[in-house]
Amino acid sequence: MPDNLTPATTAGIATFDLFRLQPGIPFEHAFSQLSVLLGCIRHLTTEAEMENDRQAGSAARILSELAKALIDDMEKGLNKAPQTSTIPM
Repeated sequence: MPDNLTPATTAGIATFDLFRLQPGIPFEHAFSQLSVLLGCIRHLTTEAEMENDRQAGSAARILSELAKALIDDMEKGLNKAPQTSTIPM
């Protein structure tokens, strides 16, 4: 992978109910937040299954929708990022 690729950032287009993703967030930070969200979702779904906890299940569903919005926005940001290459054409 070439070292001179333009760093990709979030597009700030995807929305989730009352929340909107901010444009220009570096992917490194966005992936970090996505990892935290997915960890919470995993914990809540396990809790919902083991304890038959409907509230934990609902929280997991809401957080999974937020994680999906983040992934979608990162994809849009990746597609809009200008790609530079060192490979001669």
